[in-house]
Amino acid sequence: MKKILMHVCCAPCFVVPFYRLQDRYDLTALWFNHNIHPFIEYNSRYQSFIDFVSNETIALIDNGSYGNFEFINKAVFNKENRCFMCYFERLEMTAKKAKENNFDYFSSSLLYSKRQKHEMIKEIGETLAKQHGVEFFYQDFREYWQEGIELSKAKSMYRQKYCGCIFSEMERKKD
Repeated sequence: MKKILMHVCCAPCFVVPFYRLQDRYDLTALWFNHNIHPFIEYNSRYQSFIDFVSNETIALIDNGSYGNFEFINKAVFNKENRCFMCYFERLEMTAKKAKENNFDYFSSSLLYSKRQKHEMIKEIGETLAKQHGVEFFYQDFREYWQEGIELSKAKSMYRQKYCGCIFSEMERKKD
């Protein structure tokens, strides 16, 4: 069975890719989300993720650090490109870990969300695949949006109200 290292942005976005792929691929989840602000939000998302992977006995690679200060320092002077930077850094970490650990593919649960910049994520993944010598697994999971909402609610997952960074939180509150 081919192996995929899946970057997981949050449990609700991971539930559909996991259930859709688990019978065909050996999936391992990677937690690296240095963008999430504030720390209490990070902890809520992280705990929901840990609960899900534990209950489903999913293999896990945990980056183990918060990292938000570094993210904010980079993003504050580059707000208009922060999403690209955020996607790139998380996918690059995933590609590197996939290569180091002999995975066939790397991917991201970001491909589930209708609120993410899908084409940008795909382009970054394909670029990083060439740079790191491990294939990017692409599947558009957005068609399962409602299914993911229902599954995450049925599992009582923490459901966040914004992408993660301080800027997306502010934008949500403005709208």
